[in-house]
Amino acid sequence: MHLRFSQDIKSLLERLAEQPLTLGDILGETSERGFSLVITLLVLPFLFPMPPGLTGPFGGACLLLSVQMLLGRRSPWLPKRIANYKFPRRFAELLLQNLGRLTKVLQKITRPRLRKIAHNPLTWRINGLCITWLTILLISPIPFTNPIPTVGILLLTVATIESDGLLICIGYGITGLITLLFGFIGYALWLAPGLLPSIFK
Repeated sequence: MHLRFSQDIKSLLERLAEQPLTLGDILGETSERGFSLVITLLVLPFLFPMPPGLTGPFGGACLLLSVQMLLGRRSPWLPKRIANYKFPRRFAELLLQNLGRLTKVLQKITRPRLRKIAHNPLTWRINGLCITWLTILLISPIPFTNPIPTVGILLLTVATIESDGLLICIGYGITGLITLLFGFIGYALWLAPGLLPSIFK
């Protein structure tokens, strides 16, 4: 089974590896699918170590798009400053090299199911809410946690592209688990300053 996601993202990455395009160009070409496709493109690099300076543009654009989904918009929009940002060629090449492994995993868990849920306008808004929250966690200054919310975002965007209502529901559950995990990490960090002196007494 060939996923629309893998075909779309591979074609897009091949173009980006040859000639960097702006985020505005990509959105203009992908129309409504641009929401999920461009969000996927923006968060995929977070599976790898991110160089300084890229977290802001990638996370900011992803946050803007997901908030528009939450508000029910179907035509994506970005401010000119972000829309003119060119996706780095080196990231496109890196993602292309690793795309096959990701696609193999997704092919095993993704297929069109529960389409009434997948195409429900309320589902679109809930997806936007979950992706917005996960993006906030993604850009939070907690070291070594980027891949965790990235997985949740990818599940929701790929499930939306593939009309997989069941995977969307699973994505909601995973969003809840990720929230609990970050709550635990935040609580541990809050306790850490008081615990460290007592540990080393």
